[in-house]
Amino acid sequence: MNTESAQPSLAFSINRSTHPRSAEDRATILAKPGFGQYFTDHMAAIDWSVEQGWHDARIQPYGPLQLDPASSVLHYGQEIFEGLKAYRHADGSIWTFRPDANAARLQRSASRLALPQLPTDLFVESIKQLVKTDADWVPSAAETSLYLRPFTIANESFLGVRAAQRAAYYVIASPAGAYFAKGVAPVSIWLSTELNRAGRGGTGAAKCGGNYAASLVPQQEASDNGCSQVLFLDSVEGKYLEELGGMNLFLVRKDGSLLTPALSGSILEGITRASIIQLARDRGHEVEERRITVEEWREGVASGDIVEAFACGTAAVVTPIGQLKGHDFAIGNPDAPAGKITMELRQALTDLQYGRAPDPHGWLVRLV
Repeated sequence: MNTESAQPSLAFSINRSTHPRSAEDRATILAKPGFGQYFTDHMAAIDWSVEQGWHDARIQPYGPLQLDPASSVLHYGQEIFEGLKAYRHADGSIWTFRPDANAARLQRSASRLALPQLPTDLFVESIKQLVKTDADWVPSAAETSLYLRPFTIANESFLGVRAAQRAAYYVIASPAGAYFAKGVAPVSIWLSTELNRAGRGGTGAAKCGGNYAASLVPQQEASDNGCSQVLFLDSVEGKYLEELGGMNLFLVRKDGSLLTPALSGSILEGITRASIIQLARDRGHEVEERRITVEEWREGVASGDIVEAFACGTAAVVTPIGQLKGHDFAIGNPDAPAGKITMELRQALTDLQYGRAPDPHGWLVRLV
């Protein structure tokens, strides 16, 4: 269902909210926004049907969606989503990071979930129009941003098991505070050995709700064992590292080289992951993308060859890992400080995103 090249560009209509939050309420929220708790006054929307393609691009007041109880998304999980951020730079301008990569991943997810592919120009324009309308919601404090959540749902009212012939795309936005309120600190993660996030030939490489739903019980197990995140193994042999519930994994050797699980079809192709790989190579670090076993991690830590570990994703950017725990083992030290290379790469990426460093790869796109 490829609509990427066949769809003409659309102009967005703007329907402003008649009841936006007051400047005082907004200031209170931006002072302590948390993550995903508050939403801006507007949302972007574009409809799609087999007959009309993508149409009716608009900015409208944020509010509930009206769905028929028979909508396909409610019964067969036909939905996909993305996550990216808008950053306010020191001069007051607002930028986003690699939105073309998010657009491309949304298209790949759409292909796997039998949904229409939104053209890249419409994806980027939807972000621009929403952020322009709600620019006052982009915070300016250190390490804060406006988190953007584009998503597509199948909203045809039909109970037959087939790809829906009607869908809708939306973008909502939520101000996000510093992920680590007390500074970046290493976390402990839990190894799931009985449950998998995704399997071979499944939807692991797509960013869809089903993968995240599958991670929730293992995440509860992680929390019960004092861990912040869960790490999954491959579903075939059960010994190769894949990804965390919502983040990609890196190990750092004592020689400064990095190891990360190779994309296997059941691992999400993280945009932060790809950016970290490029920035590491820019700084002279060798990066290996290959299969990695739990045993290699254990032996590497014991021998002193593996000296750091971290996870990366849009929300937290880079999260140092102090310890990997399982039912009968632990690797690493939960009290160890964040690694030097881990923090250097995190700083390099955030400096670029917030406009504090040059952008040699042309990853930043100005929104306002």
